[in-house]
Amino acid sequence: MRIKESCQRILKLMGNRFEFTVIAEDEAAGQKAIDAAIAEVRRIEALFSTFRDSSQTSLINQHAGIKPIKVDKEVVSLIQRAIKISDITQGAFDITYGSIDKSLWNFDINMTSLPEVETALQSVSLINYQNVIIDTENSTIMLKNKGMRIGFGGIGKGYAADRAKLVLQNMGIKAGIVNAAGDLVTWGMQLNDRPWTIGIADPNQSNLPFSSLNISNMAIATSGNYEKYATINGKKYSHTIDPKTGLPVSGIKSVSILCPSAELADALATPVVVMGVEVGLDLINQLQHVACIIIDDFDRLYTSKNINVKQ
Repeated sequence: MRIKESCQRILKLMGNRFEFTVIAEDEAAGQKAIDAAIAEVRRIEALFSTFRDSSQTSLINQHAGIKPIKVDKEVVSLIQRAIKISDITQGAFDITYGSIDKSLWNFDINMTSLPEVETALQSVSLINYQNVIIDTENSTIMLKNKGMRIGFGGIGKGYAADRAKLVLQNMGIKAGIVNAAGDLVTWGMQLNDRPWTIGIADPNQSNLPFSSLNISNMAIATSGNYEKYATINGKKYSHTIDPKTGLPVSGIKSVSILCPSAELADALATPVVVMGVEVGLDLINQLQHVACIIIDDFDRLYTSKNINVKQ
């Protein structure tokens, strides 16, 4: 039997740090497979990026309130799945969040007060996933109102990780990890035949693991406020904005979602932050093959029914 090798590559894709780790027959086979996975992520970026005027997403946004735009079936499918997540999270996840008035928010030490409630509400007035008009027969998308914008920041990295994994598997890679800036998906076993494991970051010291989990053949995504937040009158506010109120959420430091798909894990992590501990856990407990770990502002740990965390 041939000795296998672990090959790795780290680079910037979709504006984020991507890390590919594969167990391959040899270095050449591993690097060739990684090349194919990178090409796939770049293809997805060209399709979905709002930073490229030529992308299909940008074209949809440019013609908001004007006319439907013909897009690839893949774009229609991802938007349909995103809208399903919006339904089950009662709008806590919403791809039309791109419509928010960014001028209100500057999460740094200079932010000393929250905007007025009316101003905040005004800033999110165009956010409403129900105003995305999908015509599956003609493969078109239209945003109902002028000024509306969609963006895939809450689901795109996970989708890209899942697609990259599929490309690697099709290239004969039996084990590996695709880590898209913390949204990661794993399959197979490590070189030493042990399962892949991950450390959950301590929200107070994000470089220290708080606990570890076996995540072979699973995906995990974490959303948290420990890297970007504002403290106003002694209270910590996350950089996550509630799409219904336009105000930042508080109460949760981090949410980690585990499930078989990186796309789903990515899409569920932030809405659970918005929904809060009780409502968030209630939602996750109703979903099959989905688990979550929540750490609140007081460092209390909550988990969904189907998970055991060793601390």
